[in-house]
Amino acid sequence: MQHPRTSTTAPAHRPHPARPDRPTGRGTLRGSGRLAALAAAVTAVVGLTMLGGPAAHGADNPYERGPAPTESSIEALRGPYAVSETSVSRLAVTGFGGGTIYYPTSTADGTFGAVAVSPGYTGTQSSISWLGPRLASQGFVVFTIDTLTTLDQPDSRGDQLLAALDYLTRSSSVRGRVDATRLGVMGHSMGGGGSLEAAKTRPSLQAAIPLTPWNLDKTWPEIQTPTLIVGADGDTIAPVATHAEPFYSALPSSLDRAYLELNGATHFTPNTSNTTIAKYSISWLKRFIDNDTRYEQFLCPLPRPSLTIEEYRGNCPHTS
Repeated sequence: MQHPRTSTTAPAHRPHPARPDRPTGRGTLRGSGRLAALAAAVTAVVGLTMLGGPAAHGADNPYERGPAPTESSIEALRGPYAVSETSVSRLAVTGFGGGTIYYPTSTADGTFGAVAVSPGYTGTQSSISWLGPRLASQGFVVFTIDTLTTLDQPDSRGDQLLAALDYLTRSSSVRGRVDATRLGVMGHSMGGGGSLEAAKTRPSLQAAIPLTPWNLDKTWPEIQTPTLIVGADGDTIAPVATHAEPFYSALPSSLDRAYLELNGATHFTPNTSNTTIAKYSISWLKRFIDNDTRYEQFLCPLPRPSLTIEEYRGNCPHTS
């Protein structure tokens, strides 16, 4: 599997300034000037070093976005970025049904990774729209899409997710904000099955998150994309025993993969704002689209069962 990793290159050593000439005789004024210049330079370097701690860390990973995460920051309804949105008419695109793009308003941090999200069978983008601003405010461009018809099957939804990413990176009004090498897919129900199809078709994707996924295909040995599968213990439409769990088990064991089963949840839990889904989706996307190892603390050690987690399986993210 090929996906970028955080650099392990040791930080560069700060160069030592040359020793100033010792002022004597007629050289006193010249030496004093050099000493003053040296003092100013040292002060500037020290000041920049003190102020530049986070920037220096970010320099090790050029994809890192936003401040250091905390439990409360990834559970919050909104992250550190103000968010704007733009609608995309189905008449303006081909291969999918249009949608809404949510993106960080500021361009000060450069480009961002991006995620396309598909609704499920009979659903529209409104059913997964809550993910748009919630994920975008953490530093992603998020495209919640409508499908060509609400009855489209998972393989078609997979193709449409990829068509949406292609539009986002090549033609959309925000394409300049997107890093086309750092993309992911999400989806609910048949859209979740579609996200598996998309990852199968395009191994260069950096992350996939199927939410209570449904698909007749139960085996996914071809997938090379880090995948977090979210199931629900009370799902009677895509029961975990015949969908989410077999999907997870069929992923290559060498893959960065995880299975999160929600406690007290149903097939439609991903259709409304959910802190557990958001928390682990943000952590997964940050770790694998942004290469941000600051988020590994939420994925490893593996989360334990709780009031919201019935079960969690997986491996700690590979670091090499």
